[in-house]
Amino acid sequence: MAENRPKAVIMDDQAMERAITRIAHEIVEHNEGSDDIALVGIIRRGETLATKLADAIEAIEGNRPKVGSLDISFYRDDFMRNVAPVLHGTNIPFNIDGANIVLVDDVLYTGRTVRAALNALTDYGRPKTVQLAVMVDRGHRELPIRADYVGKNVPSSHEEDVRVCIEPLDDHNSVEIWDINVEKKAGGAN
Repeated sequence: MAENRPKAVIMDDQAMERAITRIAHEIVEHNEGSDDIALVGIIRRGETLATKLADAIEAIEGNRPKVGSLDISFYRDDFMRNVAPVLHGTNIPFNIDGANIVLVDDVLYTGRTVRAALNALTDYGRPKTVQLAVMVDRGHRELPIRADYVGKNVPSSHEEDVRVCIEPLDDHNSVEIWDINVEKKAGGAN
């Protein structure tokens, strides 16, 4: 029986913290401060990363950017295939019209999640700009989408699953590569 553990750990807790701090500095520099930005995390791990980025920006600038969360369940192009989608509530407690929005997600892969998030975001208003921050960019784009801020580029194959584990959703912080075929044989997810 195959072992149920990651093939590789690409980033540990310290590497993730450094990446979050670096991305926060890049966001502040690109936007000439933090006064006119708001972070919107794609539920679930993007929401947690957005909060961590807001903490880092507050440590740099002395003021905390607005933070919201976005549920894209009904905007996905594979929505009809998902028999029982897990729904979470969108929480954007501020006006996004004319704002500089930094959309935050854990992994950028095909670009379909980001496309869905852009569609969902426009239902809440018309931002001045939308920027994208991700912890991992693994390539294999199917849509013309790129991240403005990247924690780490992780080249991977289609037979691998790149996972961002982040507290409090997970019991540790890391970026891991899992072999999908080995995990299926072991009876794991996917």
